[in-house]
Amino acid sequence: MITERGTQFYIGGEWQEHADAASLPVVDPASERVIGRIAAGDANHVDLAVAAARKAFPAFSQSSVPERLELLGRVHSLLKERAELFAEALVMEMGAAISFARASQVPFAAEHIRVQLEVLQNYPFLTTNGHTATAKEPIGVCALITPWNWPLYQITAKLAPAIAAGCTVVLKPSELSPYSALLFAELMHDAGTPPGVFNLVNGTGESVGAALSSHPDVDMISITGSTRAGVLVAQAAAPTVKRVVQELGGKSPNILLDDADFAEAVPKGVLSGMRNVGQSCSAPTRMLVPTHRLAEVEDLASKTAHAIRVGDPRDSETTMGPIANRAQYERVQAMIRVGIDEGAKLLCGGLGRPPGLDRGFFTQPTIFSEVRPEMRVAREEIFGPVLAIMPYRDEEEAIAIANDTVYGLGAHVQSSDRERARRVASRIRAGQVHINYPAWDGTAAFGGYKCSGNGREYGVHGLEEYLETKAILGY
Repeated sequence: MITERGTQFYIGGEWQEHADAASLPVVDPASERVIGRIAAGDANHVDLAVAAARKAFPAFSQSSVPERLELLGRVHSLLKERAELFAEALVMEMGAAISFARASQVPFAAEHIRVQLEVLQNYPFLTTNGHTATAKEPIGVCALITPWNWPLYQITAKLAPAIAAGCTVVLKPSELSPYSALLFAELMHDAGTPPGVFNLVNGTGESVGAALSSHPDVDMISITGSTRAGVLVAQAAAPTVKRVVQELGGKSPNILLDDADFAEAVPKGVLSGMRNVGQSCSAPTRMLVPTHRLAEVEDLASKTAHAIRVGDPRDSETTMGPIANRAQYERVQAMIRVGIDEGAKLLCGGLGRPPGLDRGFFTQPTIFSEVRPEMRVAREEIFGPVLAIMPYRDEEEAIAIANDTVYGLGAHVQSSDRERARRVASRIRAGQVHINYPAWDGTAAFGGYKCSGNGREYGVHGLEEYLETKAILGY
């Protein structure tokens, strides 16, 4: 059982028991029961992991591209072989519906590795221009801080390019969803990863995250989390002038232009905003619609939300499980109350659990309409299945509302006129814009403007975050 690994850290190529480590409970969000405990590391454990990564770096940074391709290939194969184990862990630790874990959480995680295999095969680590060469070299020891909402997916989005670049890593997964990370550490061991290239220390952000951020032997931090967490990491990292890559919060707009196919665009928009129980930083949680089509949108959106099946995440018929943890459940409930108190029109959902569910962090899919830009439900990241429908008068106002946010991670534009959609997309201040609900693309650069972060992940853009640039003159 993976729960048996909870008392251990993976450092220097081996599982280590540390009797001095405190422990933290792991809670099943569907039952609210404690299902295990994990060791909670501190600065001393971080020192051990960073030392192991630093010791391994000289040799691994000089490894050949074929050697790194072989390692990533083994990791990819093992992840696909163990897909069901990972899916079951995601259900247990964060309440992901098993159907969603199987269809999205695990396959997309595997795709990050496959994409890096493809990028690594073709990447020019040395280019020349006359007598000047430009070398791309691994940055060093990288600390990877990953969140609880896409636990496995975010590990591979960071780990794969780091390994492809020739870096060594210390992973700090969220203490709220640690089991998929422990499974991944076992996988890395079984893939034959050289000792010290991959290390894992569980614990809180205040302890392990802070120690990694300020550590003088860590060359780079990559964090996915809240904007507040990203700021704290950047502040702690500043004295050692390390690279900080942040993928943080969002409040993404979904602009339905007046020529869109509303019968298709509205239901897809609701489901996109509530995918993963709304616990996605780029979820399009602000639906911007023409004022004269508001009643039509409300009807379509309500029908879609009512069809969502909330319940036991282990049931293959369930389409939405619980919120991943108690603190987030209480945050979502509080923000639903804020929306009601602010006078937004409650179309469906609301406070409390769905009927028939008397325990677990289950939340009703909730839609507010007639939401004004100054309302908190229009401005703050809720991170739950809560959608704000916001009317606009014309295209200019739609763009203005879309950009009226401190965030800039994702955005959507719906239109039957592709040139018009492209024009609007070019004016949205966000790192990734989707036109007419395209398929997910693991090569597309992902990251934010403004308070949504710095740097980019995925594909070649992700790889280059883990590389330093060296110019060699007279080459």
